[in-house]
Amino acid sequence: MALAAVTSRRIRIHSIRARRPRKGLSHQHLTAVRAIAEISDGTLRGDELGSQELEFSPGTIGGGNFTFDVKTAGSTGLVLQAILIAGAAADGRLDVTVSGGTDVLWAPTIDYLSEVTLPLLEKMGYCARLELIQRGYYPRGGGRVRATIEPSELKPIILEDAEIDFIAGISHAGNLPLHVAERQADEALRVLRKTGLDVDIAVEEADCPLGRGSGITLWAGGNTRLGATSLGRPGKRAELVGSEAAKELLGFIEAGSPLDRYMGDQIVPYIAMAGSSRVGTYELTLHAETNIFLAERITGRPFKVQGASGKPAIIETA
Repeated sequence: MALAAVTSRRIRIHSIRARRPRKGLSHQHLTAVRAIAEISDGTLRGDELGSQELEFSPGTIGGGNFTFDVKTAGSTGLVLQAILIAGAAADGRLDVTVSGGTDVLWAPTIDYLSEVTLPLLEKMGYCARLELIQRGYYPRGGGRVRATIEPSELKPIILEDAEIDFIAGISHAGNLPLHVAERQADEALRVLRKTGLDVDIAVEEADCPLGRGSGITLWAGGNTRLGATSLGRPGKRAELVGSEAAKELLGFIEAGSPLDRYMGDQIVPYIAMAGSSRVGTYELTLHAETNIFLAERITGRPFKVQGASGKPAIIETA
């Protein structure tokens, strides 16, 4: 829907999440599609919980102030992913506040979007910033994030090798003893010392009005950004949370690819809009293949992929 709004194309989407145990739109998906319709002044039909079909006719993506509430612990990150794509074609500044979960499973955390996604998009001329107002964990949510997106003209990107200079991160815990966040950070530091790079992990006592939770997001920087995340849960030791994220990031660094498996799919809509790009990714995931399939058909931009599914790959746009 975001790419349809950018290209002013009317679309119909059917069989939404048809093979999932819970078919159709959940709260976070519903919030995302309504957000795209609102900021593009478009017409949307089929937008209800559980819906497996949508019809969308976009208008013009202008500027303005918008507020969206998932109303559950559904991911603010997934909602922002859609908004950020559409925001690339906005005629004016967008100020958007999204409420829901900021650190939940199967979705980018607010720290990943801030410290991995946006720095990479900045290399393409994209101008946006994210402000964490308060964190929200599963199952109660209650988090809030503000995004400010400036009108931008995307430019192509060539990124085939990784040059890593430093590692940073943030370990947080809300309504839990601070030592939970400290232990997560200490274990991540222990794992990452073998890189020989400077490692700086901040510890945060999270402002969390509802429920409790913990997590850690790590990123490696240089000519690119790589990121990894792990979240706490009842019965899961803090040390395991820290080591999970650190070991995943270490794997990305040692592989030498400039994009991790998550950014490998997130960047696809942007290089479809910019064209003439070439990027290497740690893994050609099903998400990336799906995004390429859709981006080609919605934008008309042909892609070329060197590499097999589940393996490192080079993704190119004409």
